Amino acid sequence: MLALGRCALVFGLLCAALSAGASVCPAGCECSEAALTVKCVSKDLRDIPTGIPSYTRNLFIIGNHISQIGPECFQGLDNVTNLSLSNNRISEVKSHTFTSLRSLRSLDLSNNQLAIIHPEAFTVQSRMLRELNLSRALYNHSSVIDLATSLRWSTLSDLLVLDLSSNGLVYLPPGIFCHLVGLQRLQLSNNSIVSIHNGTFTGLDHLEELDLTHNALRTLREEALKEMDQLRSVRLHLAENPYTCTCDIEPFAAWLNGSRVRVEDVERLTCAFPVALQNTSLLTVGELELGCHKVGEGDNLALQTSYVFLGLVLGFVGLMFLFVLYLNRKGIKKRINDMRDACREVWEGYHYRYEIDSDPRLSQFSTTADV
Repeated sequence: MLALGRCALVFGLLCAALSAGASVCPAGCECSEAALTVKCVSKDLRDIPTGIPSYTRNLFIIGNHISQIGPECFQGLDNVTNLSLSNNRISEVKSHTFTSLRSLRSLDLSNNQLAIIHPEAFTVQSRMLRELNLSRALYNHSSVIDLATSLRWSTLSDLLVLDLSSNGLVYLPPGIFCHLVGLQRLQLSNNSIVSIHNGTFTGLDHLEELDLTHNALRTLREEALKEMDQLRSVRLHLAENPYTCTCDIEPFAAWLNGSRVRVEDVERLTCAFPVALQNTSLLTVGELELGCHKVGEGDNLALQTSYVFLGLVLGFVGLMFLFVLYLNRKGIKKRINDMRDACREVWEGYHYRYEIDSDPRLSQFSTTADV
Protein backbone atom coordinates (compact mmCIF):
# COMPACT_ATOMS: atom_id res chain seq x y z
CA MET A 1 0.00 0.00 0.00
CA LEU A 2 2.86 2.35 0.85
CA ALA A 3 4.58 1.54 -2.45
CA LEU A 4 1.36 2.26 -4.30
CA GLY A 5 1.09 5.63 -2.58
CA ARG A 6 4.67 6.49 -3.54
CA CYS A 7 3.99 5.60 -7.18
CA ALA A 8 0.90 7.78 -7.19
CA LEU A 9 2.92 10.68 -5.73
CA VAL A 10 5.67 10.33 -8.33
CA PHE A 11 3.07 10.11 -11.11
CA GLY A 12 1.37 13.25 -9.82
CA LEU A 13 4.63 15.16 -9.65
CA LEU A 14 5.46 14.05 -13.17
CA CYS A 15 2.10 15.20 -14.49
CA ALA A 16 2.50 18.52 -12.70
CA ALA A 17 5.93 18.98 -14.25
CA LEU A 18 4.60 18.17 -17.70
CA SER A 19 1.68 20.53 -17.29
CA ALA A 20 4.01 23.27 -16.02
CA GLY A 21 6.33 22.72 -18.96
CA ALA A 22 3.41 22.86 -21.35
CA SER A 23 2.21 26.13 -19.85
CA VAL A 24 5.55 27.78 -20.65
CA CYS A 25 4.85 27.72 -24.37
CA PRO A 26 2.88 30.83 -25.48
CA ALA A 27 -0.60 30.40 -26.87
CA GLY A 28 -0.62 29.82 -30.60
CA CYS A 29 2.98 28.59 -30.66
CA GLU A 30 4.69 25.22 -30.80
CA CYS A 31 7.65 24.69 -28.51
CA SER A 32 10.30 21.98 -28.57
CA GLU A 33 12.80 22.05 -25.77
CA ALA A 34 14.72 19.19 -27.34
CA ALA A 35 15.21 21.18 -30.56
CA LEU A 36 15.46 24.49 -28.69
CA THR A 37 12.88 25.83 -31.12
CA VAL A 38 9.67 27.86 -30.91
CA LYS A 39 7.35 28.26 -33.91
CA CYS A 40 4.45 30.71 -34.11
CA VAL A 41 3.35 30.26 -37.73
CA SER A 42 0.17 31.73 -39.29
CA LYS A 43 -1.66 32.24 -36.00
CA ASP A 44 -2.96 35.74 -36.77
CA LEU A 45 -0.81 37.22 -33.99
CA ARG A 46 -0.93 41.00 -33.56
CA ASP A 47 2.16 41.26 -31.35
CA ILE A 48 5.25 39.28 -30.51
CA PRO A 49 3.99 36.70 -27.98
CA THR A 50 5.17 36.95 -24.39
CA GLY A 51 6.43 34.08 -22.28
CA ILE A 52 8.72 32.58 -24.92
CA PRO A 53 10.95 30.02 -23.14
CA SER A 54 14.41 31.25 -22.27
CA TYR A 55 16.00 28.10 -23.71
CA THR A 56 14.90 29.13 -27.24
CA ARG A 57 17.64 29.33 -29.86
CA ASN A 58 15.53 29.15 -33.01
CA LEU A 59 12.51 31.47 -33.02
CA PHE A 60 10.13 31.49 -35.99
CA ILE A 61 7.27 34.02 -35.93
CA ILE A 62 5.97 33.85 -39.50
CA GLY A 63 2.79 34.72 -41.41
CA ASN A 64 1.05 36.89 -38.81
CA HIS A 65 -0.19 40.51 -38.64
CA ILE A 66 2.39 42.28 -36.50
CA SER A 67 2.60 45.97 -37.47
CA GLN A 68 5.61 47.07 -35.44
CA ILE A 69 8.42 45.70 -33.30
CA GLY A 70 10.48 47.34 -30.57
CA PRO A 71 13.05 46.59 -27.85
CA GLU A 72 10.37 45.34 -25.44
CA CYS A 73 9.50 42.41 -27.74
CA PHE A 74 12.55 40.23 -27.14
CA GLN A 75 13.48 40.77 -23.48
CA GLY A 76 15.07 37.78 -21.76
CA LEU A 77 15.85 35.87 -24.97
CA ASP A 78 19.62 35.84 -24.58
CA ASN A 79 20.01 32.44 -26.27
CA VAL A 80 18.21 33.15 -29.56
CA THR A 81 20.64 32.73 -32.46
CA ASN A 82 18.19 32.47 -35.40
CA LEU A 83 15.22 34.82 -35.59
CA SER A 84 12.74 34.73 -38.47
CA LEU A 85 10.06 37.42 -38.66
CA SER A 86 9.16 37.03 -42.33
CA ASN A 87 5.75 37.69 -43.85
CA ASN A 88 4.28 39.50 -40.84
CA ARG A 89 3.34 42.82 -42.50
CA ILE A 90 5.76 44.65 -40.22
CA SER A 91 5.82 48.35 -41.15
CA GLU A 92 7.99 49.84 -38.39
CA VAL A 93 11.21 48.76 -36.69
CA LYS A 94 12.10 50.88 -33.68
CA SER A 95 15.59 51.72 -32.45
CA HIS A 96 17.39 49.06 -30.38
CA THR A 97 14.76 46.44 -31.24
CA PHE A 98 17.31 43.61 -31.27
CA THR A 99 19.68 44.88 -28.57
CA SER A 100 18.63 42.27 -25.98
CA LEU A 101 19.32 39.37 -28.38
CA ARG A 102 22.93 38.95 -27.34
CA SER A 103 23.51 35.71 -29.29
CA LEU A 104 21.70 36.64 -32.51
CA ARG A 105 23.51 35.46 -35.65
CA SER A 106 20.77 35.32 -38.30
CA LEU A 107 17.86 37.76 -38.73
CA ASP A 108 15.14 37.31 -41.37
CA LEU A 109 12.80 40.25 -42.03
CA SER A 110 11.86 39.27 -45.57
CA ASN A 111 8.38 39.72 -47.07
CA ASN A 112 7.32 42.59 -44.85
CA GLN A 113 6.27 46.21 -45.52
CA LEU A 114 8.97 48.25 -43.80
CA ALA A 115 8.04 51.91 -44.25
CA ILE A 116 9.70 53.31 -41.09
CA ILE A 117 13.13 52.09 -40.04
CA HIS A 118 14.50 54.03 -37.10
CA PRO A 119 18.18 55.11 -37.24
CA GLU A 120 19.38 52.61 -34.62
CA ALA A 121 17.07 49.77 -35.61
CA PHE A 122 20.01 47.45 -36.31
CA THR A 123 22.12 48.35 -33.30
CA VAL A 124 23.07 45.11 -31.52
CA GLN A 125 25.31 44.80 -28.50
CA SER A 126 27.13 41.57 -29.20
CA ARG A 127 27.98 42.29 -32.87
CA MET A 128 27.48 38.58 -33.56
CA LEU A 129 24.91 39.09 -36.34
CA ARG A 130 26.22 37.46 -39.53
CA GLU A 131 23.20 37.27 -41.85
CA LEU A 132 20.50 39.88 -42.50
CA ASN A 133 17.69 39.04 -44.92
CA LEU A 134 15.69 42.05 -46.15
CA SER A 135 14.40 40.49 -49.37
CA ARG A 136 10.99 41.93 -50.32
CA ALA A 137 11.03 43.75 -47.01
CA LEU A 138 10.80 47.43 -48.00
CA TYR A 139 7.39 49.06 -48.47
CA ASN A 140 8.62 50.98 -51.56
CA HIS A 141 11.86 52.17 -53.12
CA SER A 142 11.82 55.41 -51.07
CA SER A 143 12.30 53.37 -47.87
CA VAL A 144 15.92 52.93 -48.93
CA ILE A 145 16.69 56.34 -47.37
CA ASP A 146 15.69 55.07 -43.90
CA LEU A 147 17.55 51.84 -44.56
CA ALA A 148 20.73 53.68 -45.56
CA THR A 149 20.62 55.74 -42.36
CA SER A 150 20.04 52.69 -40.15
CA LEU A 151 22.92 50.79 -41.81
CA ARG A 152 25.27 53.75 -41.28
CA TRP A 153 24.25 53.94 -37.59
CA SER A 154 24.35 50.18 -37.10
CA THR A 155 26.89 47.99 -35.35
CA LEU A 156 27.01 45.46 -38.19
CA SER A 157 30.71 45.68 -38.97
CA ASP A 158 30.94 41.86 -38.74
CA LEU A 159 27.91 41.15 -40.94
CA LEU A 160 28.78 38.63 -43.68
CA VAL A 161 25.60 38.34 -45.80
CA LEU A 162 23.06 41.03 -46.73
CA ASP A 163 20.06 40.27 -48.96
CA LEU A 164 18.26 43.29 -50.48
CA SER A 165 16.75 41.50 -53.46
CA SER A 166 13.27 42.17 -54.86
CA ASN A 167 12.75 45.56 -53.23
CA GLY A 168 12.17 47.70 -56.31
CA LEU A 169 15.32 49.73 -55.60
CA VAL A 170 15.97 52.32 -58.32
CA TYR A 171 19.24 53.66 -56.92
CA LEU A 172 21.63 53.10 -54.04
CA PRO A 173 22.63 56.14 -51.92
CA PRO A 174 26.41 56.75 -51.83
CA GLY A 175 28.03 55.15 -48.79
CA ILE A 176 25.02 53.03 -47.90
CA PHE A 177 27.31 50.07 -47.15
CA CYS A 178 30.32 52.01 -45.82
CA HIS A 179 30.02 50.60 -42.25
CA LEU A 180 29.59 46.99 -43.35
CA VAL A 181 33.32 46.51 -43.61
CA GLY A 182 33.19 42.73 -43.11
CA LEU A 183 30.47 42.04 -45.69
CA GLN A 184 31.25 39.11 -48.00
CA ARG A 185 28.04 38.59 -49.96
CA LEU A 186 25.65 41.29 -51.21
CA GLN A 187 22.41 40.28 -52.96
CA LEU A 188 20.84 43.07 -55.08
CA SER A 189 19.02 41.03 -57.72
CA ASN A 190 15.44 41.61 -58.91
CA ASN A 191 15.44 45.37 -58.35
CA SER A 192 15.19 48.33 -60.74
CA ILE A 193 18.70 49.73 -60.37
CA VAL A 194 19.53 51.83 -63.44
CA SER A 195 23.10 52.88 -62.69
CA ILE A 196 26.03 52.58 -60.28
CA HIS A 197 27.60 55.81 -59.03
CA ASN A 198 30.80 56.80 -57.25
CA GLY A 199 30.82 55.73 -53.60
CA THR A 200 28.08 53.12 -53.94
CA PHE A 201 30.31 50.28 -52.72
CA THR A 202 32.69 52.27 -50.54
CA GLY A 203 34.00 50.25 -47.59
CA LEU A 204 33.30 46.78 -49.03
CA ASP A 205 36.95 45.75 -49.16
CA HIS A 206 36.18 42.12 -48.21
CA LEU A 207 33.24 41.60 -50.55
CA GLU A 208 33.45 38.25 -52.35
CA GLU A 209 30.14 38.07 -54.23
CA LEU A 210 27.88 40.76 -55.72
CA ASP A 211 24.62 39.87 -57.49
CA LEU A 212 23.12 42.54 -59.77
CA THR A 213 21.07 40.26 -62.01
CA HIS A 214 17.52 41.17 -63.10
CA ASN A 215 17.89 44.94 -62.74
CA ALA A 216 17.50 47.85 -65.19
CA LEU A 217 21.15 48.34 -66.13
CA ARG A 218 21.56 49.46 -69.76
CA THR A 219 25.32 49.76 -69.47
CA LEU A 220 28.02 50.37 -66.88
CA ARG A 221 29.63 53.77 -67.36
CA GLU A 222 33.15 54.75 -66.40
CA GLU A 223 32.32 55.67 -62.80
CA ALA A 224 30.58 52.32 -62.35
CA LEU A 225 33.56 50.47 -63.83
CA LYS A 226 35.85 52.29 -61.40
CA GLU A 227 33.62 51.16 -58.53
CA MET A 228 33.85 47.57 -59.76
CA ASP A 229 37.63 47.77 -60.10
CA GLN A 230 37.86 48.71 -56.42
CA LEU A 231 36.19 45.40 -55.52
CA ARG A 232 39.35 43.41 -56.16
CA SER A 233 38.35 39.83 -55.36
CA VAL A 234 34.59 39.98 -55.94
CA ARG A 235 32.63 37.56 -58.13
CA LEU A 236 30.09 39.52 -60.17
CA HIS A 237 26.69 38.41 -61.49
CA LEU A 238 25.38 40.82 -64.15
CA ALA A 239 23.06 38.78 -66.38
CA GLU A 240 19.39 39.46 -67.24
CA ASN A 241 19.72 43.24 -67.62
CA PRO A 242 18.38 45.19 -70.64
CA TYR A 243 21.76 46.16 -72.07
CA THR A 244 21.50 48.71 -74.90
CA CYS A 245 24.22 48.14 -77.47
CA THR A 246 24.93 51.63 -78.71
CA CYS A 247 28.24 53.47 -78.74
CA ASP A 248 27.97 54.08 -74.96
CA ILE A 249 28.40 50.39 -74.22
CA GLU A 250 31.83 49.99 -75.84
CA PRO A 251 33.84 50.84 -72.66
CA PHE A 252 31.78 48.27 -70.74
CA ALA A 253 32.30 45.65 -73.46
CA ALA A 254 36.05 46.29 -73.45
CA TRP A 255 36.08 45.99 -69.65
CA LEU A 256 34.22 42.68 -69.81
CA ASN A 257 36.79 41.24 -72.18
CA GLY A 258 39.48 42.02 -69.62
CA SER A 259 37.49 40.80 -66.60
CA ARG A 260 36.07 37.43 -67.60
CA VAL A 261 37.33 35.67 -64.49
CA ARG A 262 35.48 38.10 -62.20
CA VAL A 263 32.13 38.10 -64.06
CA GLU A 264 30.69 34.68 -63.38
CA ASP A 265 27.91 34.88 -65.98
CA VAL A 266 29.76 36.84 -68.67
CA GLU A 267 28.69 34.41 -71.39
CA ARG A 268 25.04 35.24 -70.65
CA LEU A 269 25.41 39.01 -71.08
CA THR A 270 23.61 39.92 -74.31
CA CYS A 271 22.14 42.95 -76.03
CA ALA A 272 18.45 43.65 -75.49
CA PHE A 273 18.34 46.71 -77.78
CA PRO A 274 18.41 47.57 -80.65
CA VAL A 275 16.44 44.77 -82.25
CA ALA A 276 19.10 44.21 -84.89
CA LEU A 277 21.63 43.27 -82.17
CA GLN A 278 19.26 41.42 -79.87
CA ASN A 279 20.86 38.39 -78.13
CA THR A 280 24.30 39.42 -79.39
CA SER A 281 26.97 38.68 -76.79
CA LEU A 282 28.51 41.78 -75.21
CA LEU A 283 31.89 40.14 -75.64
CA THR A 284 31.60 40.47 -79.42
CA VAL A 285 30.17 44.00 -79.52
CA GLY A 286 32.82 46.27 -81.04
CA GLU A 287 33.69 48.50 -83.92
CA LEU A 288 32.44 46.07 -86.56
CA GLU A 289 29.02 45.82 -84.90
CA LEU A 290 28.40 49.45 -83.99
CA GLY A 291 30.67 51.46 -86.31
CA CYS A 292 31.06 54.15 -83.68
CA HIS A 293 34.71 54.92 -84.28
CA LYS A 294 34.43 54.93 -88.07
CA VAL A 295 31.63 57.45 -88.16
CA GLY A 296 32.89 59.41 -85.22
CA GLU A 297 36.47 59.66 -86.45
CA GLY A 298 35.33 60.80 -89.92
CA ASP A 299 33.09 63.45 -88.44
CA ASN A 300 35.81 64.64 -86.08
CA LEU A 301 38.37 64.81 -88.90
CA ALA A 302 36.00 66.80 -91.13
CA LEU A 303 35.17 69.13 -88.25
CA GLN A 304 38.82 69.68 -87.41
CA THR A 305 39.63 70.39 -91.09
CA SER A 306 36.81 72.94 -91.27
CA TYR A 307 38.12 74.72 -88.18
CA VAL A 308 41.64 74.87 -89.62
CA PHE A 309 40.42 76.23 -92.97
CA LEU A 310 38.24 78.84 -91.23
CA GLY A 311 41.20 79.93 -89.12
CA LEU A 312 43.40 80.37 -92.20
CA VAL A 313 40.75 82.44 -94.01
CA LEU A 314 40.18 84.69 -90.99
CA GLY A 315 43.93 85.15 -90.58
CA PHE A 316 44.35 86.10 -94.25
CA VAL A 317 41.47 88.60 -94.06
CA GLY A 318 42.99 90.15 -90.97
CA LEU A 319 46.37 90.57 -92.65
CA MET A 320 44.77 92.19 -95.71
CA PHE A 321 42.87 94.63 -93.49
CA LEU A 322 46.04 95.66 -91.67
CA PHE A 323 47.85 96.07 -94.98
CA VAL A 324 45.12 98.38 -96.35
CA LEU A 325 45.25 100.46 -93.18
CA TYR A 326 49.00 100.81 -93.52
CA LEU A 327 48.76 102.01 -97.14
CA ASN A 328 46.12 104.63 -96.30
CA ARG A 329 47.63 105.78 -93.05
CA LYS A 330 48.08 109.45 -94.23
CA GLY A 331 44.54 109.76 -95.54
CA ILE A 332 43.16 108.16 -92.39
CA LYS A 333 45.15 110.59 -90.25
CA LYS A 334 43.79 113.58 -92.24
CA ARG A 335 40.23 112.33 -91.91
CA ILE A 336 40.68 111.90 -88.20
CA ASN A 337 42.01 115.48 -87.83
CA ASP A 338 39.13 116.88 -89.93
CA MET A 339 36.62 115.02 -87.79
CA ARG A 340 38.26 116.36 -84.66
CA ASP A 341 38.12 119.99 -85.93
CA ALA A 342 34.49 119.58 -86.94
CA CYS A 343 33.59 118.23 -83.56
CA ARG A 344 35.43 121.10 -81.88
CA GLU A 345 33.48 123.72 -83.91
CA VAL A 346 30.19 122.05 -83.12
CA TRP A 347 31.10 121.89 -79.43
CA GLU A 348 32.10 125.59 -79.36
CA GLY A 349 28.78 126.50 -81.03
CA TYR A 350 26.82 124.57 -78.41
CA HIS A 351 28.89 126.17 -75.67
CA TYR A 352 28.18 129.67 -77.01
CA ARG A 353 24.45 129.06 -77.22
CA TYR A 354 24.49 127.74 -73.66
CA GLU A 355 26.13 130.96 -72.37
CA ILE A 356 23.58 133.11 -74.18
CA ASP A 357 20.64 131.10 -72.83
CA SER A 358 21.96 131.25 -69.28
CA ASP A 359 22.43 135.12 -69.27
CA PRO A 360 19.13 137.08 -69.78
CA ARG A 361 20.97 140.23 -70.88
CA LEU A 362 22.89 138.43 -73.56
CA SER A 363 19.70 136.68 -74.55
CA GLN A 364 17.88 140.09 -74.94
CA PHE A 365 20.81 141.55 -76.87
CA SER A 366 20.89 138.56 -79.12
CA THR A 367 17.13 138.90 -79.78
CA THR A 368 17.42 142.67 -80.60
CA ALA A 369 20.31 141.98 -82.88
CA ASP A 370 18.31 139.33 -84.66
CA VAL A 371 15.42 141.86 -85.13
